[in-house]
Amino acid sequence: MKYFALIGAAGYIAPRHMKAIKETGNHLAMAYDINDSVGIIDSISPESEFFTEFERFIESAWQRKRDAYTALDYVSVCSPNHLHHAHIAAGLRLGCNVICEKPLVPTPALLDELEKVEQETGRRVFNILQLRHHPAILELKERVATTPRDDKYDVELTYITSRGKWYHESWKGDPRKSFGVATNIGVHFFDMLHYVFGDLERNVVHYLDEQRAAGYLEYRKARVRWFLSIDSNDLPSSVEGEQRTYRSILCEGREIEFSGGFTDLHTVSYQEILAGRGFGLDSARHCIETVDTIRNAAPEMPVRGEAHPCLKRHLM
Repeated sequence: MKYFALIGAAGYIAPRHMKAIKETGNHLAMAYDINDSVGIIDSISPESEFFTEFERFIESAWQRKRDAYTALDYVSVCSPNHLHHAHIAAGLRLGCNVICEKPLVPTPALLDELEKVEQETGRRVFNILQLRHHPAILELKERVATTPRDDKYDVELTYITSRGKWYHESWKGDPRKSFGVATNIGVHFFDMLHYVFGDLERNVVHYLDEQRAAGYLEYRKARVRWFLSIDSNDLPSSVEGEQRTYRSILCEGREIEFSGGFTDLHTVSYQEILAGRGFGLDSARHCIETVDTIRNAAPEMPVRGEAHPCLKRHLM
């Protein structure tokens, strides 16, 4: 049994990590968050120590390190995006391997820095890239890899996840902390596209604002028109009033259904990490480079055939 600490225990994604720790037969020994709304712990690991001050959390972790029977093995990081680098580095320096939510860090330079800390500590960082474990994505990857063709696949990615007014008052609505819509809600989709279709050859941004982003990506085996939004007004009429989230990947006009099981892949991710098959810094680099380019790009008017259909209303 491995001992885990969790940083960012009050966030939206933290319960999936708590559940994964329990379902893999391990123990959540400690948790930290500046907010104390963490009652979910009682149903998963009621004996866990909990801290609202990072200094006390770190001191307790160091005390546990003195005894091989209580020392932490892993630190899971679910804190706001802008704190990931500091919390990952802190976990490595405690002598732990670290599991971190997406986006791992915002820039390739910070990935380079984490590589140095890995070398200094002898410990590793693993990123949650759950779409790489989704059966529908694995099936698509196998089909692409085994189907001979001279031309590239035409792909259309649409992800609309409606957010209320609270979003812009939270850290997620602050681009200095979340790094914007494309990074915050899109990074694992960009990872999936690279995973399935190969290296990125072209990256063009067509639109960026606080609520949406759109552009064109060309991979070794695919041309991808993509659109991301947190505005419910962008939902297609077919689901309006019925659901607040819409995910769609069209490959050659064929829908890739991956909504089912999308939220249940953290346990699989933990199982793979604990078995020595986790996705480390090298795996995360491609999608970090992609979102870093998108975030810093000057939007361009799309050329024919490269604009996502949802973009039309925003360019008028």
